[in-house]
Amino acid sequence: MSLWPELLGLDFAMRRVDAGAIATRALVAGPEDGAPLLFLHGTGGHLESHLANVRAHAAHFRCYLIDMLGHGYTARPACDYTIDAHIDHILAFLDAVGAQRAHMSGESFGGWVAARLAARHPGRVGRLVLNTAGGRTNNLEANARLRDLSLKAVREPSRDSVRARLEWLFHDKTKVTDDLVETRYRIYSQPGFATAMERICCLLEPDKRPAMMLTDDELRAIRAPTLVVWTSHDPQGAVSVGKGFATLIPDARLEVMEGCGHWPQFEDHATFDRLSLAHLLG
Repeated sequence: MSLWPELLGLDFAMRRVDAGAIATRALVAGPEDGAPLLFLHGTGGHLESHLANVRAHAAHFRCYLIDMLGHGYTARPACDYTIDAHIDHILAFLDAVGAQRAHMSGESFGGWVAARLAARHPGRVGRLVLNTAGGRTNNLEANARLRDLSLKAVREPSRDSVRARLEWLFHDKTKVTDDLVETRYRIYSQPGFATAMERICCLLEPDKRPAMMLTDDELRAIRAPTLVVWTSHDPQGAVSVGKGFATLIPDARLEVMEGCGHWPQFEDHATFDRLSLAHLLG
């Protein structure tokens, strides 16, 4: 699957949004009067992580795909890229586009951020999709592997090192296309991006990660109706981790996608879109 042909014939715009003085790259699609839906990517990701899902969701919602703080082509301020810093950036983005309340779909790290935001700011979140969300495991081996692949891909940027980083996300490695590799290669080759990635990877450090992890009480505090999407081959945690999210969040249910890794919204976008829309449309 190629990335941009997914948007052919769709009315969309690429924008720079001033989100609390952070110049933020955003793709916007869907009816202007539609309920806002914000897609959040994972560690080291970018808005293209959800391009395969835009067409289906933009038929119903005002969709915003963003490069999160320090990621993609969004500004990279000299600060620690903690969960709190990402929450502040997202709230500033929502304010900038005039969205007092938005549905949120977060993948991996994006799900971690969205879950904490929903717990702390319940009035800002409508419905919630947590897709292989982070923040509940501290798998030292998996974290070290992801950190090493991420840093190598930016310190020694090549299409091979970027492909290796992307293949970590997929169960079916053949779905890592040349188009996807080229997109991430160009992002990772930007001047100064290696420094940004070092800040991004603070969440993978064994001495820093535990203090930022989601607690049971935080998950119990989430009031947004929540869909938890997990997969049969997630590299960060077994299905039991997804069950933990769904058990603790009061109004949540779990769906397990077979034959997928850490990027089910891309690896099997048709199934993901069906599950996501059934939930978001209530």
